[in-house]
Amino acid sequence: MRRNAIYVTILAVVAALAMPARAEEKRTKAEGRAFLVPTFHCIGVYWSPAGGGAKRKVLVKYRPNGRQEWRAGLPLRYHPVDTSECKADYRGSIVNLTPGTTYEIALTLEGTGVKTECRGTTWSEKFPAKSVVKVSDRNTTLNVKQSGKPGAYVVYDGGGCTIDTGNKEDVGIAVSASYVILRGFTIKNVKEHGIRLFSGHHIVIENCDISKWGSESEKGWGKNYQACVFSNNRDLRSVVIQRCRMHHPSWDTNSWAEKHVKSTHPRGPQTVVFWESAGNHVIRYNECWSDKDHYFNDAMGAGYNGGRRGFPGADSDIYCNYIANCWDDGIEAEGGDQNVRIWNNYVEDVLIPIANAAVSIGPLYVWRNVSGRAFSPRGSSWNMTHGPFIKMGYAGGEKWMTGHMYIFNNTVFQENDSGAGGLGGGGRIIKHCITRNNILHVRKSDRNSIASSRSHADNDFDHDLTSASFPKNQEKQGLKGTPRYVRGAGFDRKTLTGVFQLASGSKGVDAGAVIPNFCETINGNRPDIGAHESGTEKMRFGVRAEFVPPGTVKTIRKETAN
Repeated sequence: MRRNAIYVTILAVVAALAMPARAEEKRTKAEGRAFLVPTFHCIGVYWSPAGGGAKRKVLVKYRPNGRQEWRAGLPLRYHPVDTSECKADYRGSIVNLTPGTTYEIALTLEGTGVKTECRGTTWSEKFPAKSVVKVSDRNTTLNVKQSGKPGAYVVYDGGGCTIDTGNKEDVGIAVSASYVILRGFTIKNVKEHGIRLFSGHHIVIENCDISKWGSESEKGWGKNYQACVFSNNRDLRSVVIQRCRMHHPSWDTNSWAEKHVKSTHPRGPQTVVFWESAGNHVIRYNECWSDKDHYFNDAMGAGYNGGRRGFPGADSDIYCNYIANCWDDGIEAEGGDQNVRIWNNYVEDVLIPIANAAVSIGPLYVWRNVSGRAFSPRGSSWNMTHGPFIKMGYAGGEKWMTGHMYIFNNTVFQENDSGAGGLGGGGRIIKHCITRNNILHVRKSDRNSIASSRSHADNDFDHDLTSASFPKNQEKQGLKGTPRYVRGAGFDRKTLTGVFQLASGSKGVDAGAVIPNFCETINGNRPDIGAHESGTEKMRFGVRAEFVPPGTVKTIRKETAN
């Protein structure tokens, strides 16, 4: 073994054909050993090598086990945060992976001989069942207390079953178990939450339809944070919510122009609420929507924004969801955001599509999301009709803005000049942020594609297509102007599909920066700027969506310009 080199192999804890048990996190930073935390399509990487520092990155290579060719990952930045919640000095993610696949990962401390090799397995999408509990229609709470084990889940089969308590029970399903699957339930008319997770881990909630939840607070407004899926258990981890429809709560949320509990801040029902959980969750392929008289507060989120955990919790993924109809944040990913990944979502009819105030640990990755129309049905009489695409700024003071974030290949889509604003609106503070390849096309009345503030720090904005102003001395290789899209571009609300490709000749075509593991060259060409690469299939969101990692996407004929 070469002097000064370290070679360590770490196997991710995984059961054959099952979602793995908790990833190994007992290794301390002092040991200097890397460890991995997988999900279906991503692996979180943690390492604190001797000799690390701000001037040295950790270079990342990965490959499926048994393959010869290595691929480059996005280098990890040195970014320790003084809290026990920070898992390593170098933290980052490898994304766009295939489920149920073992990967070899090689890490090298730049400019040194310090190396480590790791091996981890992404979650399988198959959950083997030990037993099946068939549930029939009922008007009382279903209590789930029977646990399975790795490789042997207990399935609670709700196919054809409706839980309708007539608003006599607090929750539809109460869970105090692990390695369980809740499948196919229709839940409605409950006083608090559709599903409440009191305790447990490795819980799968799929193909459920949840509506008519929650109680009245005052004046027709619903109680704050009552949810389709709710937990305030700090030990909760490894929950999958997939292919669910979460819609139409029993009560409304106040807008920013209406008082509720002596405040105009929206307070009311949400679809998913996890308070300060341990994380490692996946929320994917869901549809969250309502009507003008039953808006959400945030569509999904929780507290604390000024904290080290927040929502959704470390090592969690939110992707391929359709999210609409809330008075505040579509996705409120605020707090720790340690290896939190948000991609391929479509968000519309909300104040702020994605909220990140503040990122205290990071990294937070936000890529290939699309924000659509941003007007609100009760917003025409007041001046807060839309907010920034990504919130930025802070909650509880700048002291929480200690984490870093990556914003890649997103599209702010303007439909009849009704879309969202840029990053941070006009003047929110942004720190530790790298942007690449985003279409930041804002309304004509907006002055900023990226907010300007004297308090900005440690940012690198570049290679974006901006239609309005941005901070001085940034976007040195960016493009200024407005995008032109292919004929028929836009979002189809019947099919929840969208076309957001740039037209041939538009600014941004083949003009993006190559980003290892996130945005690669295509047939020898540079990638496009924006969320939707030319020549690929329609983007799909909601219960019929299926994320296919780039490189295996079927191609379609390029359309002509408008």
